Amino acid sequence: ENFESFKVLKKYQFDHIFHFAAQAGVRYSVVKPKKYINTNILGTTNLFKFATSKKIKSLFFASSSSVYGDSKKFPLKENNSLHPKNIYATSKVINEITAKSFSKNYKLKIYGLRFFTVYGEWGRPDMLLFKLFKSSVENRRLELNNKGNHYRDFTYIDDVTNILYLLMNKKLKKSFDIFNICSNNPQSIKKIINEFRNKISSLKIKNVPKNKLDVFKTHGDNKKIDKLLKYRIYTNFDEGFKRTFIWYKSINKKSVF
Repeated sequence: ENFESFKVLKKYQFDHIFHFAAQAGVRYSVVKPKKYINTNILGTTNLFKFATSKKIKSLFFASSSSVYGDSKKFPLKENNSLHPKNIYATSKVINEITAKSFSKNYKLKIYGLRFFTVYGEWGRPDMLLFKLFKSSVENRRLELNNKGNHYRDFTYIDDVTNILYLLMNKKLKKSFDIFNICSNNPQSIKKIINEFRNKISSLKIKNVPKNKLDVFKTHGDNKKIDKLLKYRIYTNFDEGFKRTFIWYKSINKKSVF
């Protein structure tokens, strides 16, 4: 109930709020579960409550593809049942439920964005692609889970920002809604690793057992957002991968990481 952290925000008026702050990472949720409760659940609820004091047009918050859990039926649609496998995913499900309640009770326009493996420049260093790049550039061994037998629906950051801009400027009819933000084009991790080794750089690999918190595959259906925004041309994964690697090499020379 303490809104000291919102003192600065209270001084300004907003048309839109994008809430992407969270404790990220599936595996770390086992080590520090309380961080996910305090930051993702309580922190997000506090922001929703703060938003009720502002006359905003819309509030967008980050959910995650992890809310779906493991599935055998693809692509995953927004109306699918949810089966979170860990506290990170659970925190995102709770955020969605809380957002729906605030939208109904306080007449707020709130929209949840289920992001699917966003990658690109300035991404999180703990994500697979950056671990791959780091291992290559620094000649380190890459720890590869389950021999790379996973699939991920990689979504390039430029597509994400384009979609967010279009959403912000779209007059949305519903006061609450959920959208998959994904390319609808899952990639084989094993294939990515093999092509990188064959075409770009030699790589030392240490195979480690599958992490029980990881899902085998993510593959989202993006028809809902595409129909709404007429956004149908997504960045080719190979092109996005190339841009990200070139950027990583250039910034690595400046010792940013």
